[in-house]
Amino acid sequence: MALIEIKDLNFTYPEEKTKALSHVNLTVEEGEFVVLCGPSGSGKTTLLRNLKREVTPAGTRTGSIFYGGRPLYELPDEAAAKEIGMVFQDPENQIVMDTVIHELAFSLENFGLQPVDIKKRIGEMATFFGLEDCLHKPVAELSGGQKQVVNLCSVMLLKPRVLLLDEPTSQLDPVAAHELIKMVYQINQELSVTVILSEHRLEQLFPIADRITFMEEGTVKYDCTPRDMSRGVMEKRDLKTEPFLPSVTRMFFYMQQGKGGGGTGDIPLSVREGKRFMEKIKGRIQSFIEKNGKMERRTPGEEGIDRDPLLVCKEISFRYDREKPLILQKLSLSVMKGEFLVILGGNGAGKSTLLQVMAGLIRPQQGSVYFKKKKLELIHPKERHEIIGYVAQNPLLHFTFDTVEGELQYMVRKSGKTSSGEKTEEIIELFGLKGLLSRHPYDLSGGQQQKLAIACALIPQPELLLIDEPTKGLDAISKENFALLLKELGKKGTTIVMVTHDTEFAARHAQKCAMLFDGSVTGCSEPAVFFSGNYFYTTAVNRVVRDYLPYAVTDEDVMKACNI
Repeated sequence: MALIEIKDLNFTYPEEKTKALSHVNLTVEEGEFVVLCGPSGSGKTTLLRNLKREVTPAGTRTGSIFYGGRPLYELPDEAAAKEIGMVFQDPENQIVMDTVIHELAFSLENFGLQPVDIKKRIGEMATFFGLEDCLHKPVAELSGGQKQVVNLCSVMLLKPRVLLLDEPTSQLDPVAAHELIKMVYQINQELSVTVILSEHRLEQLFPIADRITFMEEGTVKYDCTPRDMSRGVMEKRDLKTEPFLPSVTRMFFYMQQGKGGGGTGDIPLSVREGKRFMEKIKGRIQSFIEKNGKMERRTPGEEGIDRDPLLVCKEISFRYDREKPLILQKLSLSVMKGEFLVILGGNGAGKSTLLQVMAGLIRPQQGSVYFKKKKLELIHPKERHEIIGYVAQNPLLHFTFDTVEGELQYMVRKSGKTSSGEKTEEIIELFGLKGLLSRHPYDLSGGQQQKLAIACALIPQPELLLIDEPTKGLDAISKENFALLLKELGKKGTTIVMVTHDTEFAARHAQKCAMLFDGSVTGCSEPAVFFSGNYFYTTAVNRVVRDYLPYAVTDEDVMKACNI
């Protein structure tokens, strides 16, 4: 008997005509590791929330969900709360207490466990998750990755049979994301906890998942093993689904189609398997290099980039509290007009703080920010908001109206530009917001909320666009559409500074990349140089091919180097 069985499930949000879920049929065996993926708004979050009674959205539902052979909604409240745990996208939304140990004890106390039992459970689980050294720390002092580990630990303290995770790594840096996925896999393997995980970052998940469930427009399009899905997508030339596959897998198929092939072995899903595949074709690569010379590293186009800096941070130092250490320390950075600069770094490194300083939202205690050689603090706030667009990491901070359309119309009025109306229609079409205009922003999926926040920032057509984690929650196709828009903005002279953990996006589209570490910016260079040789802050493709093509960071780089 399947642990979870979904039969002909349909779900429609209030006042919506289109179904968010349409005729979904799915079975999940006990101990399985299932990855939900697909475009933003395809129904992944809605499906997960329908499996967790306490957070089921309001709307009309038909069909059946069975848990352990009985209807899910007939389970006793305590059993439903304990046995099906959920970790959400935003770590902040799940934490309610002030310190780590109080947060861990919170749910156990609510279920009436005795203090001695609470202490025993926390002692065991905190050790498993490596939280012993921060048990008495304020939660506010933790990094995003640590907060997500605390959330995962809190859920596991209730000993669930099923663990639901809704894009748990979307706000984590590559190292923290890697560690969290490793913990989830360990829970699945060692405790046989059933895992259903929704994600857009799939490079690490395809090699370990038992099954991939790919959703599109509220329906299940693929439901099979990662290898079978990859083979089916590529052999059918399913171009709508292909961008969701790991880059190593896509590269394999492209090279199979090239001259000489690469053997007919298993489809590589991981870096290790990719390296084995490269061994098979190293002769072809070496032959090509001997004939054509070493691969020249890809240099991003610099059309429209002015040599004069648009914005300059000079010796910036900043801290939120006099008693706390400096977050930014004598940081200097120049951003050229028309440039697309990506800033990477670990959770808690100060990337969001730097972006707010550049936007003029907070003032540094030392140093100055100059916009067109004028001190930013001397520019009137109204003018500053017109020339500098800013999108926060949490898109909900930007929403004040009851509908998507209301948010967009407000930004048109606020901008005061006659061209904003036409621009809005273009942006609505590009981000796929047309069918969402009547929805409340809080009822959108995480990816849709991100799209709306970015759209609102673009309506005034700012000279400088500062965006904090804009690809968080966006699917592969939306990312490519977003990249095209950024490219068009760059051609028109818009300067873009983006903070992100998305190394694949940065490698593919940025003109310059920089690392924020220990309060200052280091390693500012073009993507081919920045990413080559790194262990974590690099792409899966570069890890696979670096022995042969050290400056190849995308599958396109490899195809070009091999003349495919």
